[in-house]
Amino acid sequence: MTRTKHEVAGLVLAAGGGRRLGGRPKALLEHRGRPLVEHAAGVLRAAGCERVHVVLGARAGDVRERARLEDCVLVDNPEWERGMGSSLRAGLDSLAGTEARAALVLLVDQPGVGVEAVARVRAAYRDETSLVSAAYEGVRGHPVLLGAAHWAGIAASATGDRGARAYLRAHEESVTLVECGDVAQPYDIDTEADLGHLG
Repeated sequence: MTRTKHEVAGLVLAAGGGRRLGGRPKALLEHRGRPLVEHAAGVLRAAGCERVHVVLGARAGDVRERARLEDCVLVDNPEWERGMGSSLRAGLDSLAGTEARAALVLLVDQPGVGVEAVARVRAAYRDETSLVSAAYEGVRGHPVLLGAAHWAGIAASATGDRGARAYLRAHEESVTLVECGDVAQPYDIDTEADLGHLG
């Protein structure tokens, strides 16, 4: 099968409003001197994704102004307050009609998941029926790679803050797990206490 360089697209979910962080959008939190959203997009690029779509929501105008995302496709999710499921749907919808045959989904608030883990998950892509998930000591985590054949089913089940979780659970036998616990730490930046993880 002939592969195109855009076959696996990166998808950053970065719309959240940071409710437990006093309303500070996670996309704009600083990590190594740059906004988290810029860091996440850079990780996907460095892992081999030439097309990167970024889903924005809370304070999208500020994110566009402050983060260097010129080489990304920015997707506005007007329903971001409904949770991550709406952002995943918006992101997958934005990839329809492109060359992408799979979406490699990275959450903006997991800076401990870096290039090595993302590249491992990407390397497990086979075709548009692929479902791949990073695993940490055997437990499914992020990032996840979602083949295009599954997008409609995932979009139909992505509600609230659940994203692709319900779909992946229902298709567990089809999910390839890629152990990443030796190269990544899948913590979330959810609360004030978690801010200590940021450099």
